[in-house]
Amino acid sequence: MPLKGSANSNSHGSGTHLSLTGHGDENSTDFRIRATHKQESTKEISLWHDVTLVHVDPATDRPTPYLNFVCEIPKFTRKKYEIATDEVGNAIKQDEKKGVLREFKKGDIFFNYGCLPRTWEDPTFVHPDAEGCRGDNDPVDVCEIGAKIVGTGDIRPVKILGILCMIDEGEADWKVVTIDAEDKWAPFLNDIDDVEKHMPGVLSAIREWFRTYKIPDGKPPNVFGLNEKFMDKHYALEIIKECNHAWKELITGEKERQMMSMDEKVKTLVRKLSKSNLVDLSSYGNEDEDDAPEF
Repeated sequence: MPLKGSANSNSHGSGTHLSLTGHGDENSTDFRIRATHKQESTKEISLWHDVTLVHVDPATDRPTPYLNFVCEIPKFTRKKYEIATDEVGNAIKQDEKKGVLREFKKGDIFFNYGCLPRTWEDPTFVHPDAEGCRGDNDPVDVCEIGAKIVGTGDIRPVKILGILCMIDEGEADWKVVTIDAEDKWAPFLNDIDDVEKHMPGVLSAIREWFRTYKIPDGKPPNVFGLNEKFMDKHYALEIIKECNHAWKELITGEKERQMMSMDEKVKTLVRKLSKSNLVDLSSYGNEDEDDAPEF
């Protein structure tokens, strides 16, 4: 089954028509980066719900072979920005703990980091390869390994290369490896083995980053499923499809209807998520499959 991706009048297949604006003091817990339509500046756009998973060519309005990557943390920075999944509009904010803004104490991250829109790692679902752990209740994370520094909130078309299964404090936290479709290395990278061939050491460096980045906070090293192996493109796309399906169940309310037997902690997590600013699902659910690329 192909991933759905064609654009409609209420969805955004690329960042071409979007504008990003900072609101509030950048060094405070109130700071937000909000996306709006360039021609309708009062209409807030959710970078989680209103951006299509499949990238759409703005020149032809047709789906491309690429997926959309929403950057939260640019490479060579350390402020822990993230989409506020529990706030109306899903603006980007800097994560905080007990009122203190969070940064990577390990140092600057060396790849662009963000997520895939219209995906959700379901906290009620245990993947058979995830060491018995449930999803982490967030969009699927992305490590983009191209040369360009991508700004916070920017949307880029990326090629899917592979995926790593990280276990973070008892939750499954998948990390998808991608490269910007316009990067100079993109023509040479089509699957996970190509990364090791043309960019040796990058994958092990990504794994070690995620293994150790919480140690300066006094926490133990993270662990990984699947014998710490980066899985290939095909495997990655299957995880993405599962998480795209989970997202659809979330925003249609189907997931909440299924949760009667779940524990109250999980129910609270799901109920807390903001599903506002949502595009018209009547068109999303009935898109012509011939318009979406096969993977």
